Amino acid sequence: MKNYYEILEVNNKASQEVIEKAYKVLVKKYHPDLYTNQINPEANKKIKEINEAYEVLSNHFLREQYNLELQKEENRVKQEIRQKRVQKPKEVKQANDNNKKYKVGTLSGIIELIKELYKNKPKREEIKELTKKDFIAVILTIIVLIIIGIILWFIPFTNGWMRELLFENPLFSWISK
Repeated sequence: MKNYYEILEVNNKASQEVIEKAYKVLVKKYHPDLYTNQINPEANKKIKEINEAYEVLSNHFLREQYNLELQKEENRVKQEIRQKRVQKPKEVKQANDNNKKYKVGTLSGIIELIKELYKNKPKREEIKELTKKDFIAVILTIIVLIIIGIILWFIPFTNGWMRELLFENPLFSWISK
């Protein structure tokens, strides 16, 4: 439902004089004759909305009917929000209880695993499965780093940099011994 008060940029308790003044200001601002060089369809739409809002809000009977409809709409929206607030915590609790899984292969997964070890003492099979997957993730990461190092070694541009890193850097001098 369109909010005519927002279209005319006035308060819903505005007097007829205020509504009329706001209408005149907005009509001057968005009038299609101001855009002589270019056709502005947005201005046409806006002026139609402004005229429609003014027609309803300038007529005393139509304004009362509109205010009743607007109030019903606001009450309906508030009721929906209340219902969502009541239902949401129950859904979250059920989802948290049913979906207790670890993020395998990540630091946060290891931290969660340690927390669970101290809290609930999970079954040995679960711990073995998680530690195997974490161990595999660490091994795969090391293998990928070694492969990247080998690739960088054989690229001419980075070969000198790799030699300097491995053989001339005091931190890695233990490799050349």
